[in-house]
Amino acid sequence: DSNDDTEDVSLFDAEEETTNRPKKPKIRHPVASFFHLFFRVSAIIVYLLCELFSSSFIACMVTIILLLSCDFWAVKNVTGRLMVGLRWWNHIDEDGKSHWVFESRKASPQETRTVSEAESRIFWLGLVACPVLWVIFAFSALFSFRVKWLAVVIMGVVLQGANLYGYIRCKVGSRKNLTSMATSYLGKQFLRQTTGDDQTS
Repeated sequence: DSNDDTEDVSLFDAEEETTNRPKKPKIRHPVASFFHLFFRVSAIIVYLLCELFSSSFIACMVTIILLLSCDFWAVKNVTGRLMVGLRWWNHIDEDGKSHWVFESRKASPQETRTVSEAESRIFWLGLVACPVLWVIFAFSALFSFRVKWLAVVIMGVVLQGANLYGYIRCKVGSRKNLTSMATSYLGKQFLRQTTGDDQTS
């Protein structure tokens, strides 16, 4: 089923990866790495500091939403493909059905390494940490009764959470693989705990 399967295909512009590059470059796409963090970190900074510099809620809200939208587009369409070789997207078939496609770059035999470790760390750190912060902001706004900010925070959770979910699907595979991985992890933890209890007794 194309709705659930991760397609292991070569991404467009995969020819950008050449064998003439160093084997272990630090950051091969500095501009992409910069903008991967710039929009999402800027949105968080504006959210935290905007009330200190502006009394206009509308101006703050519009600025944050614009930054979140730019971040969503850049991460979904540019930085994921360049930095970690992953891409997710949606298409409508001839019958009008919506299909989600989760792609990962297929490394050629000549390439020993297609992804820089430094870029991969930057990508996943930014991808995971920022949605977690927006979730914290959501609870904070809810419990402090800052209702007017709740819509902005929810927008941050949804847009950055969507990218996080999409790239996890690209990395791990289909929903079945996610379930089996979680089951395997829990099983290993249970066996480890059981073995530890037997040894202590």
